[in-house]
Amino acid sequence: MKKLAVKKTEKCMACLQCVQACSEAFYKTNDVTLSCIQIVEGKNGEAKPNVCIQCGKCAKVCEAGAITQNPKTGVYMINKKLCVQCGKCVEACPMKVMVMAEQSAPSKCIACGICVKACPMEVLEIVEK
Repeated sequence: MKKLAVKKTEKCMACLQCVQACSEAFYKTNDVTLSCIQIVEGKNGEAKPNVCIQCGKCAKVCEAGAITQNPKTGVYMINKKLCVQCGKCVEACPMKVMVMAEQSAPSKCIACGICVKACPMEVLEIVEK
């Protein structure tokens, strides 16, 4: 399974470049609320990237069947043509990294690596599990 991961050996400096890169890739705007990666306060008050763990809870609550797991990569993907924009998947996300803009289908991490390339501290990586 392919997924975005946070390296344990590196420290996030909360520069938000990963967040910006994600929101620009999905929505063509620099808006932290529209990013599928969020920087939160971790233990000891340190900045910590919150990322999609590809758990599938979003797919389980999707009554329209719009979220399915790619059999080759293991990444959960949203079929925007099937999505009815109910927002249940956004509410179900345990990591709080699924986002939904007004008048739009939700977005989630697809392990594209844009945030990895944007991170100057090399805190993020795409891994195969």
